[in-house]
Amino acid sequence: MRIAVLGGDGFVGWPTSLHLSNLGHEVHIIDNLSRRWIDTELGVQSLTPMDSIQERCRIWKQETGRQIHFHLLNLAKEFERLKQWLAEHKPDAVIHFAEQRAAPYSMKSDRHKVYTVDNNVNATHNLLAALVETGIDAHLVHLGTMGVYGYSSVGAPIPEGYLDIEIDTPTGKKGQQILYPTRPGSVYHMTKSLDQIMFQFFAQNDGLRITDLHQGIVWGTHTDQTRRHEQLINRFDYDGDYGTVLNRFLIQAAIGYPLTVHGSGGQTRAFIHIQDCVRCVELALSDAPAAGERVKIFNQMTETHRVRDLADLVARMTGAKVMNLPNPRKEADENELIVKNDQFLALGLNPITLEDGLLTEVVEVARRYAHRIDRTRVPAVSAWTKEIATKVDHDPESHLGDAHAATEAPQPRSRGGLGR
Repeated sequence: MRIAVLGGDGFVGWPTSLHLSNLGHEVHIIDNLSRRWIDTELGVQSLTPMDSIQERCRIWKQETGRQIHFHLLNLAKEFERLKQWLAEHKPDAVIHFAEQRAAPYSMKSDRHKVYTVDNNVNATHNLLAALVETGIDAHLVHLGTMGVYGYSSVGAPIPEGYLDIEIDTPTGKKGQQILYPTRPGSVYHMTKSLDQIMFQFFAQNDGLRITDLHQGIVWGTHTDQTRRHEQLINRFDYDGDYGTVLNRFLIQAAIGYPLTVHGSGGQTRAFIHIQDCVRCVELALSDAPAAGERVKIFNQMTETHRVRDLADLVARMTGAKVMNLPNPRKEADENELIVKNDQFLALGLNPITLEDGLLTEVVEVARRYAHRIDRTRVPAVSAWTKEIATKVDHDPESHLGDAHAATEAPQPRSRGGLGR
């Protein structure tokens, strides 16, 4: 297939592009490189050193003989160019990763909220409108989030997208299926909820074939393809805005930083390994809905864990100490999360679950590149409200006494240069 990977320079987009190219597909990455500009804005960089997207594509061709094409294009701002590109290349499938993906970044300030909505909503709508206008029958696979469901405890498994309900009518009760009610916990999650509504409309009105993947929190570093050459390594975020919770714990353990658990740590989250992410996209592509069918929704996750349990696991494995801090998010201290993921299991997914070997791999990667870490960027400080912002701890290490120090000797603090 000819596949367009929108946002293919990103954390999940890059390994997905390599995985699909390795399977023999013709892969085209479309990206405006905004994630790299955000690194510059935040004054932080990927833990792992990243070459330009052009150089990474060159190394991939050198190693495999397969070419990944790169196209610089802003989906949210360049509708006519997007439409022209689709008409010219006529992809069989479009994988949509091209959205600002961090909840904390979306809550940093009013400017970040506006940017996240403008970028994410416009990019998705422009893509849908362009597919309709060009008449291309491409299967659209979108990377959504488990966060659209919210994190309240409902006491029942969350279904894959649709909820069976009964409605009272004058002639009695009638059954119906509706989209599972959304309860977004950030502006970022809100944009993903809006995506869902747009997908439903364009599927029913224009017959677009759409699959929406409600993904859990991603952990891990490598996929089979990123291991093939050092310059193919994936980006790896450790900062308080973009670093995912388990990866951040493992990095904190590697550099002698306390494992920062916000609030009680009783928040339950869904998780998936990066290798399973790319495998799930492959499986979704093989199970496309027909024109006229409703949006197909998968829960793309493999297991759930409480944050404090993850911290305890990493602490036992590495000897690191755990520190509880005020929570910068507006959320319940405790929640249950039961999730169905039957569809991917039925398609043949053999999930990768938390294993010491893979966890140790992340710690080893962190230690290898520890010199690139700016410790001042590790804390999560983007607050959900102005009131919460007054309670956020910006420097947990400043009041960390010897009795609470991590077992491993801390690395020296960054003194300018990288990450500043």
